[in-house]
Amino acid sequence: MDTFELNGHILLKGDAVKILKNLPDKSVDLIFADPPYNIGKNFNGYKDKWESDEKYLEWCYEWIELCINKLKNNGSIYLMGATQYAPFFDIFLRKKMHVLARIIWYYDSSGVQAKNYYGSLYEPILFAVKDKNDYVFNAQDILIEAKTGAKRKLIDYRKAVPSVYNSLKVPGNVWYIPRVRFRMPEYEEHPSQKPEALLNRIILASSNPGDVILDPFSGTFTTSVVARKLNRKSIGIELDDDYFNNGKRRLIDVNQELMNSKSQIKLEVFHNVQTEELLILQ
Repeated sequence: MDTFELNGHILLKGDAVKILKNLPDKSVDLIFADPPYNIGKNFNGYKDKWESDEKYLEWCYEWIELCINKLKNNGSIYLMGATQYAPFFDIFLRKKMHVLARIIWYYDSSGVQAKNYYGSLYEPILFAVKDKNDYVFNAQDILIEAKTGAKRKLIDYRKAVPSVYNSLKVPGNVWYIPRVRFRMPEYEEHPSQKPEALLNRIILASSNPGDVILDPFSGTFTTSVVARKLNRKSIGIELDDDYFNNGKRRLIDVNQELMNSKSQIKLEVFHNVQTEELLILQ
C-alpha cells in the first residue's frame, strides 16, 4: 500500500475494503462515498461491472458498514450511487443511521441522450447521520439566493412585524451543479469526476475546520483538494496507480497555490505597514 501525506491530508493507494478495515473506528467526522456504479464504465482499463447485482450489493454493504464504523458519533455520510441501486443503499443505511435527506444532483446533458427511453440527468445522494440530535450542519455557510418573494420585494405579513421575505435560504434537496467538462480548469481524465462545487457545499455544511473527511473511492481526489482549500483534513483511498498519482499532483498543486496566496497576503500587509511608517515619519 502506497501512502502520501501533505499538511494533514493522507492519500492511500489500495483496495478500499482492506484499507477501511485498518482505519481506527470513530476516527472521521464526514464521509463522502462515490463508489463505482456497476454500469460498465471504463476506469483506466478496469470495467465497472460485477457478475451480478447481488454480488455488487454484497460488496457495497460491506464497505458501507465499515464506513459507518469509522464515523464519530456525531459524524455524517453522503453516499452516492446509480439510480437503480440507491433504493437498496437507502434501505440498508436507514437500519443503521438516520437518513435526513435524499438529494438529487442534476445537470445539463452533454452529447446525445437516449432515444428509446428517458435518459438520466441526475444522480442521487443520501445524507445520513449517526445521531439525529447531534451532528454538524453549518446552514449559514451554504446559503443560496431565495428565488421567491425576496427578489420581487414582497412583504411577508405572517411575521409579527411585516417585512420583506428573506433573500437567502438553505438549499433544498434538488441541486443544479454543472458536471465537469473537458477543458474546464478542474478537469481530469476520469469518467465520473465530481465537481468541486458539489464537494464544497457538502464539506462546508457537514464539517468544521480541522475535521477529518474520508473518501474511500477518491478517483480524482476532488474531496481532498476541496478539503485542503477549506482548511479541513482528509483521507483519500484509490486503487488505480494513475489516478493516485494524479491525486498527489492535484494536492501538491493546490497546496502550493494556497501557500503562495498566504505569502502574497503577508507581503501586502508588510508593504502597507511600511507605507504607514513612512507616512508617520514624514
